[in-house]
Amino acid sequence: MTITAPTAVSVTISPTSATVGAGGTQQFTATVTNTNNTAVTWQVNGVPGGNATAGTISSAGLYTAPAVVPSPATVTVTAVSQADATKSASAQVTITAVIGVAFYVSTTGSDSNPGTVISPWRTIQHASNSVQPGDTVYVRGGAYNESVNISVSGSAAAGPITFQSFPGEQAIIDGTGLVPSTSSTQGLINITNQSYISIQGFEIRNFQTSSASAVPAGIWVSGAGSNIQILNNLIHNIVTTSETNGNAFGIAVYGTAAPASLDGVTISGNQVYGLKTGQSESVNVDGNVSNFSITNNVIHDNDNIGIDIIGFEGVSPDPAYDYARNGTVTGNTIYNISAINNPGESNQYDANGIYVDGGSQVVIERNLIHDVDIGIEMASEHQGHVTSFVIARNNLVYAANTTGISIGGYDGTVGGTDHCTIVNNTLFQNDTKNTGSGEFQIQYYATNNVFKNNIVYASSQGLFINNWTSSEPDPADVDYNLYYSSLSSSTANFLWNATPYAGFPSYQSATGKDSHSQYMDPQFLSLITPALQIRPTSPAVNAGIDLGSTVVGTLDFAGNPRVLGSNIDIGAYEQ
Repeated sequence: MTITAPTAVSVTISPTSATVGAGGTQQFTATVTNTNNTAVTWQVNGVPGGNATAGTISSAGLYTAPAVVPSPATVTVTAVSQADATKSASAQVTITAVIGVAFYVSTTGSDSNPGTVISPWRTIQHASNSVQPGDTVYVRGGAYNESVNISVSGSAAAGPITFQSFPGEQAIIDGTGLVPSTSSTQGLINITNQSYISIQGFEIRNFQTSSASAVPAGIWVSGAGSNIQILNNLIHNIVTTSETNGNAFGIAVYGTAAPASLDGVTISGNQVYGLKTGQSESVNVDGNVSNFSITNNVIHDNDNIGIDIIGFEGVSPDPAYDYARNGTVTGNTIYNISAINNPGESNQYDANGIYVDGGSQVVIERNLIHDVDIGIEMASEHQGHVTSFVIARNNLVYAANTTGISIGGYDGTVGGTDHCTIVNNTLFQNDTKNTGSGEFQIQYYATNNVFKNNIVYASSQGLFINNWTSSEPDPADVDYNLYYSSLSSSTANFLWNATPYAGFPSYQSATGKDSHSQYMDPQFLSLITPALQIRPTSPAVNAGIDLGSTVVGTLDFAGNPRVLGSNIDIGAYEQ
């Protein structure tokens, strides 16, 4: 069935605000919906492309601040729909003075030079060895064949030390021919026990090993420290060819100390793809990591987990601190993530888009996840431990190979899921490989969890809830959901505490679950694209339960207010 979308156009921009140093850059992205023409015209203070006074912006949304702070120091970046010029979205950019000294690196420079724009240094490593808090290192376009160790911290008073591509040019850190260490993880950029460091706008690529003892990474952060930013980098082709027992990472953050953590780590605006990670992940935070933010990244075409929030692996020397916590995973796009060709995962469909494996107090919201093995999973691989107090809300998950959302340990010898809340998500035709896992899967040791306000649109197998164990008597409070598939209500499939139920009414009657839920067509805009916004006549409109903004959030998937009208809608979008 194909439904023609309405013609009303909407535009959203990300991020909606930013602070940029004079001469610095900020990548913006615009999303245009309800039209085949998704192109935008970028403006700065209403001027297409901007100007030297307020800053310029490229056709791809890369804003470059002026070299001198303007007055006023705030400018407006706007994305205007080319399909409908009356529709736009804006962001505020605050431009600040560069506190420290600007230094420069160039492929034509020399490390015996003073590092000025006229006489630049040759290597990024020499720059790292030479700069002080508040300084900025601008790396000119070209390839740098080195593994860089960041050997000094910035400070709260003087400012961070920033390493970034020179505005309008692409600096590349290329690992071709470099041999990763076999004694510890080695990145093309390494940050150990440092604080106030910002890495911006690099292409980081081609770091490979055939040794299971070597662990290459694009960016490797470890030890303890605070206020580390990894922004707008392109990271690809980080590879272990010894995948059965080997490991590789795109971006890895390991809190290996205690009680001091890696605190305030921001991973935003990066694209991470083309990885062969073996038993490891594309992007992760592991061990003693607190107050982290993983936002607006695009992670795709890798052969293991997209984003992983990890605990209880012995990364921190003190078990009391050995888990990532108090973080947000927001606005990421994750697709084409599968382990079916990865021997490190036994060639199974078990790679998650987003995985919380022993983490706690994490919000996962407004992410787009499709064509992965498992959309979102919250569990623990370590017996006696759980993933706890995680909220997954306002996410879109479709066309997963195995299941849309999964909680609970994968067998009776591992950990589980406690006090996790899954609200206002839209799950659409997952389990494309017909594994029998369904749309929402509940496994071992799931306790005190909530599954409400979700649209669950199953494939033709019509398996909505797959609670295939009876390890816990009541693993989740399930209600106020909207279910639908090509099967009728009387033939839909539900599995609860290892007991199968043929038909939605039978499941409701026998379990007491979903007493306020419906089995009706949610009326998506299109099943082909898919466009999973709901129509004004959808039975999802005003049909949910408002659990408060701390639970359901303040914005829906599209960035609109989460509650409009008389009540909250079911699903990721608010009508």
